[in-house]
Amino acid sequence: MKKPVRSVALQHARSLPFAIAVMALAVSGCAGMKDQYAASTDAQQRAAAEVAADTKAGATVDTQATYLKLVDQMQREDLWFASLAHIDALEQRWGISPESTRVRADALRQTGQAIPAETAYKRLLGTSLESAGYRGLGLLAGSRGNYAEAVQLLTQAQRRSPTDALLLSDLGYANLRAGRLEDARLPLMQALQLRPDSAQAQANLALYFEATNQQDQARALMDANRMSEATRRAVREAALQIRIPGGSVEPAALLGSASMPVAASTASRTETVAAPLALKRARWSGANNPPEIANRLNTAATSATETPLSLNSTSRGTP
Repeated sequence: MKKPVRSVALQHARSLPFAIAVMALAVSGCAGMKDQYAASTDAQQRAAAEVAADTKAGATVDTQATYLKLVDQMQREDLWFASLAHIDALEQRWGISPESTRVRADALRQTGQAIPAETAYKRLLGTSLESAGYRGLGLLAGSRGNYAEAVQLLTQAQRRSPTDALLLSDLGYANLRAGRLEDARLPLMQALQLRPDSAQAQANLALYFEATNQQDQARALMDANRMSEATRRAVREAALQIRIPGGSVEPAALLGSASMPVAASTASRTETVAAPLALKRARWSGANNPPEIANRLNTAATSATETPLSLNSTSRGTP
């Protein structure tokens, strides 16, 4: 017996909401699964990227030259004590080289270990980094106040690296402190023309002008480089000490071991004067990210015990 058309239509009408609900649930379920799948895929991709980054970081310190660059970067950030630990790891893995001796000597000097630093610098004499050895010895002599010896040693370094602007600035400053004012002029002028953006070269040439009673030139130089009043005062006081030996002002405390803020070429940017006779860092190329550097170096240090030791010398010029 056929159902009435009305009852069939009513039955379909009553079942329609349920069907719509089921379809909606199915659609929402599919959407949720897709969202979950997308989230899972993103998480897997992020995890893979992190693993790849860690692998790449470990690979980047798989050579002695790269490890040395990372140590240099640490020293550029004044992480001198930490760099000593990584130099130990570097030499354990690859052996002692002139480059590792250079960075060790700089770190020893910067951490107040003058005697072992001197020994390390002397080991550079007769190597491809002989200039760095003479320079370090000159800086140590200057830190002891023996500027005549510093001039002799820095001159030896300059003969081997004649275009090193910061070395020329150090040599000029040592000449000023040794009372050899006219001998200071040439290296200081060379330093500024080779590195016109160097606050150290600017301050030391201004000191020369002040010490030789060329106040107009000194003022023009300091104005052109927008030096702070504190720096100008330090330059004038240091010049007074140079003109009057035995005075009450100690230039080494102003232009040597202490750092002074100096306004650089733009009003919004400041630079710190590098200590003329206490070289703060070896200037090599590299990034400035100490935590990342430390992590990458720690990765290499961990793997050092798993790699046979070998001697592999590299050579680079002085900073």
